[in-house]
This record gives sequence, C-alpha cells and structure tokens, in this order.
Amino acid sequence: MILACHGISKSFGENVIVTEGSFHIEDHEKAALVGPNGAGKTTLLKMLVGELPSDGGEIILTKGKTLGYLAQHQDMVSGGTIYEEVKLAKADIIAMEKQLRSIELELKHLKGDALSSRLETYHRLTAAFERENGYAYESEICGVLKGLGFGEEDFSKPVGTLSGGQKTRVSLGKLLLTKPDILLLDEPTNHLDLNSIAWLETYLLNYPGAVLIVSHDRYFLDRVVTKILEIELGNLTAYTGNYSAYAEKKRQLREAKLKEYLNQQQEIKHHEAVIEKLRSFNREKSIKRAESREKMLEKIKPVEKPVEMNTEIHLNLEPSRISGNDVLTVEALGKSFPNQVLFEDVSFEIKRGEHIAIIGDNGTGKTTLLKILNQVLPADTGTFTLGTNVEIGYYDQEHHVLHMDKTIFDEISDDYPELTNTRIRNMLAAFLFTGDDVFKRIGDLSGGERGRVSLAKLMLSRANFLILDEPTNHLDISSKEILEKALNDYTGTLLYVSHDRYFINQTATRILDLVNHTFVNYIGNYDYYLEKREELTAVYAGGEDTVFDSVETVSETKLSWQEQKEAQARERKRQNELKKTEERITCLEERDAEIDGLMMLEEVFTNSVRCQELANEKAEIATELEELYERWEELGT
Repeated sequence: MILACHGISKSFGENVIVTEGSFHIEDHEKAALVGPNGAGKTTLLKMLVGELPSDGGEIILTKGKTLGYLAQHQDMVSGGTIYEEVKLAKADIIAMEKQLRSIELELKHLKGDALSSRLETYHRLTAAFERENGYAYESEICGVLKGLGFGEEDFSKPVGTLSGGQKTRVSLGKLLLTKPDILLLDEPTNHLDLNSIAWLETYLLNYPGAVLIVSHDRYFLDRVVTKILEIELGNLTAYTGNYSAYAEKKRQLREAKLKEYLNQQQEIKHHEAVIEKLRSFNREKSIKRAESREKMLEKIKPVEKPVEMNTEIHLNLEPSRISGNDVLTVEALGKSFPNQVLFEDVSFEIKRGEHIAIIGDNGTGKTTLLKILNQVLPADTGTFTLGTNVEIGYYDQEHHVLHMDKTIFDEISDDYPELTNTRIRNMLAAFLFTGDDVFKRIGDLSGGERGRVSLAKLMLSRANFLILDEPTNHLDISSKEILEKALNDYTGTLLYVSHDRYFINQTATRILDLVNHTFVNYIGNYDYYLEKREELTAVYAGGEDTVFDSVETVSETKLSWQEQKEAQARERKRQNELKKTEERITCLEERDAEIDGLMMLEEVFTNSVRCQELANEKAEIATELEELYERWEELGT
C-alpha cells in the first residue's frame, strides 16, 4: 500500500463533499476517481497533496514515497523555453553528471589513498547515474515532449508565450519525467489530441509507480485503470475493474437496490391494506390484530429509493423539416496560413442522416474546416455547396451568441417561449445547470459554462444539419451519455470534431481523419478506424516518402475505398427496404385482425357473399405476409 485515507470528511458550509470516506491505493496500482461535476473530485485530490485541509480523518502516504500532482489549470511562470522547463525534472541527474565530469578532471592529479577514495566515489556515482538512466535522459525528455504533441520546432518556444493548454502539457511532461512513486492527475487528457492520448495511455500502463486519475474520458479509463473510486452525494465507493466494469456493476447494484425498495414498498402497502381492513371490521379482536400489525410495520427499516443522476432527463432532438438527400458537397477545398498548410484539394460528400466525426492532430485544421463551412472563415481554394432545405445548427466554443445580462433560464425561455419550465430545466440539467444555477447571469459564467449554455440552445434549435466543435468538452460522464443518446436518436445529419474516442465510438457512422493535409475516409466508428488506419493512411495520406509494395496494392485499396462507398449505399438501401417491409407487415397484420373482428359481426357472418370476400382477402394477406416475413429475415441478417 502506498496511499491510504481513513474516515476523511470535507464540507464547504452546507455543501458536503465527502463523509467518512476511506480507500487505499496499492503500489503500481492504476486507479481513477470518478463522479459528476461538482461532486468534489478535484477537492479530494487537493486534500491528498495537502493543498486543502480535511475536516476529519487521516491521509497516509507510505514513508519514503514521493507524490506528484498535475492540476487542471497551470499558472506557470518561467523565463525559459519548453525544453529548459521540462529539463528541470532531471535536475538531480544533471547535477550528478556535472559531479562525475568534475571528478574525472580531478583524477588526473590524484595519487595513492586520495585517488582510491575519489575513485570509490566516482564508481558509486556512476552506478547511481546508470540506475537513473542518466545516459539517456535527453532522449527521454525528447520522447515525452513528442509524445505529448510537441514537435522539435516547439522545444525552443518560450513558456511565457504558451496557451493554458500548452502549459498544462509542459507541466504533465515535467511531472512524468520526475517519476514520483504515485501520480495524481486531474484531467490529464483535456488538452491532448488522439495520438498524444494514446501515447499517454501506453506510458501510464508501463509506469512503474501508482497512478490516481480524475478523468471524464471513458475510453482512456477503460484502457488504463483497474480500480474505480466513485465520489457521489458525499459517499466514496471502490469498484474493481475499468470504467465499463464499474458502470455495469453500478447498474446491477442499482437494479438490486431498486428491486429491494419496490419489494419493501409492496410489503408495506400490503400491511397497510390488511390493517385498514381489520379496523373496518370494528371488532375488539380485529382491532388488536390491526395494532399488532402496526407495531410490525413500525419495526421495518425503510430502504431508501436509489438515486441516479439525470435518470429522468431525455433530450429529444428533431429537425423542423427534412433536408434533401445531398446535404453537403465539398470540392477541392484548401486552406493555409502563413508558413502553414492546413489542407489542400479536399473533396467529400455528406448524405442525409450520416453522423460523421472529424479527427486529427491538434493544429491540422479541423476547427478551421468547420468555420469555413459556417462562413466564419473563407477558403483559399475550392467550393462547398449545401443541399436543398439544409438548415445548419453550429456550435463553436469560441463564438457564443449569448446575452451577457440575461440569466441562463431567460436565455433559453426568451428564445423558445413555447417551452414549459420543466422542459427548460430538464434541458439545462442535462448540461449541468441545476437548482438556482439556472438563475446565474451569463456574464458571470466561465468560458466552459457559456459553452454548455450555447450547446443547450443548439439542441433546441431543430436544425437538420448539426455542426459541432468538441461538444463533450466541459461535460461530465452522465451528461455525455445523455447527449450520446439524443444524437443517436437524431434523424438529421451530424458533423463534429472531437477527441473523445468513447463518444465517437457511440455516435459516429463515418470518420474523416485529417492527416498530411488531406482527409482519409473510414466508414465505421472509432474501433473500425483503429483497425484500418495504417492501411488507408499509407495509401491516401502517405506523402512523398511512402513506398508501396506494388501497384496492385494501391489499386486494390482504391477499389476498397470505392467498395466502402458502395457498401454504404447498399446499407442505406437495405435499411429503407427493411423499414418499408416492417411498415407493410404492420399494415397487413392490422387488416388481418380487423377482418377477424368483422367476421364476428352478425351482419357479416350471416352474409355468405361478404364472408367469402373477407376469407379470400384473409388468404391473400396470409400469402403476402409469408413472403414479407421471409424478406424481413433476409434484410435483417
């Protein structure tokens, strides 16, 4: 065991963070701390590192063990470059190296016992230097910086010129290189692109120490952790396994608890009904029996009804009208900035009902593409065309059309006066605004909170083509799941940029990967993209240095591309035919039942001609249904 908490408590006034919470982290264990926004995850981390005092209980770090902490926001003050700042993590090794070089110079001038003594020191330091991988510390620094998304051209950038997200990445790199015995990481993936997140996953899986992570990235948690610590409504609960195992276990426990609660409620109602019946007899014996049952009822310890956050919240997104089948056509689109080409000669089409995720490294131009499509920025070359009756709903975290003097509630109700108060509150609750939060002024909100209000407004817009830039940023896991369900039920068209791989897996039917200034198309979700990435990237975005085994390899893969498009068209046709078949089956079954009802009427069964007509119709229905059932089975496989 490396870290333990026993009976810790913390409150801010009436806001209870944790009550009598206990858990422990073993050596080398990878654990996650999860819970809804505002539950107290960051507060708990700050208590563990001593930045905040607890109200009670004790926190124990094993003697001699070191602890490293990455906060969500970094106020890094440094006059050095990125490389110089991260290099500070290796200060001990660098000092050791300088000492070794100094001793090497001394040895030339020493003799006898002095030489022996100095050589002994030199050998001891050399052994320690080798143990700490001192000969490779510079390559280790470069590897970590590149893994976190910094190119070699970035190493010389002054820290003072970096954005908040870049400073967080520098701090993460510095922390990883110090190699404490236990890492406490608060939302480490927030400012990383997909490749950097994948690199961090591998790094943490192989990390020799223990790790405790706060994260809303479910895919990341599934890959890295083997224990989940949940903080919710003041309670701390430990679950073995990754995030998916925790979610399933929690669902099972809640169902068991709900069943126990419902059974007890049924038992209580039964006792109450018997008591009421006995008292209605109004006899001495029956009244005594009623009183005896009342005493039994008083002894029953009530089972609390299990509470699950946002269980009653459902977002219903429905376009106001249906667009044409061709939603967007992009032809030879290109965009560059001084000294940087983002993309060039990009062409693709989007059809009605498609849910497409755009992925790619930071700085490749994903957000820029969305801005071009929404005419926030002009393209340098090429054109794009929107289809018939296409109405865009655009969510851009940098441009929120909000009124700073309004409350959150008024911002929604003024734009959508037909909505009930309950519908507005449910929508806002899905985006983490509950209770009196809905009466906060827009001007008093943080950037992330304003983004959530904008997203809530967009979900009510009834547009038939949603274009979203990082829609899951600033959402907790419960809200992400609500949004996923709403988007999966959405019958319009969806195009979004996201780094949330779990979200992409749940909502995307197609992926556009922006790599080497072009888009590579994948007809499937994120798991399909991982399976096909190397193959298709080599062919469509390999660059000048790409070497192919043969011309046949290229042509076969291009054929595969065409086959994917054809397969997608076939799938749409299959779905349409399946739907029509199901509708026809329903219609015929209803008519068959209607005929059965008619033939029971006296005016029908006494009319032989009418009976024969209905019998013939019924036979025809049976024949057609038999064919339709067979067709339905074929289409469903």
